[in-house]
Amino acid sequence: MNTQLATFGAGCFWGVEETFRKLPGVLETMVGYEGGETKNPSYEEVCAKGTGHAEVVQVEFDPDKISYEKLLNIFWENHNPTTPNQQGPDFGSQYRSVIFFHNPEQKKKAQASKEKLEASGKWKNPIVTEIVTAKPFYKAEDYHQQYLMKRGEDSCHIS
Repeated sequence: MNTQLATFGAGCFWGVEETFRKLPGVLETMVGYEGGETKNPSYEEVCAKGTGHAEVVQVEFDPDKISYEKLLNIFWENHNPTTPNQQGPDFGSQYRSVIFFHNPEQKKKAQASKEKLEASGKWKNPIVTEIVTAKPFYKAEDYHQQYLMKRGEDSCHIS
């Protein structure tokens, strides 16, 4: 089977993971930290805002069953991409809106989807979502994995 990875930061990773985990064609989700300088950061270190990491969800998907474009649409629809370093009640750079692309094709598609959203006029404020090369991904602690599903909840601070 041909699989690909997609990595998104859109606020609290618990809700972001739950949104992607349920999609047909998504094989696995994992929450973690990406985009910072500290190797193997802990949740506490990321929350202390000294590592530079964002809370992200890494999505393994089957592109024959769900397209990267569909994942991008889900990403845009489920958070506010105009609020720098904030989603809902959560503040800090670890909650920034970010797409980590894994190859040049993903970069091109992510940039095109951002431009399309900007041109749509849906948001009155500028879209601040970063589109950057994937960096080392550090898996979050086990208790964060599928956190909402384990508790029978559906959402967490995503718009």
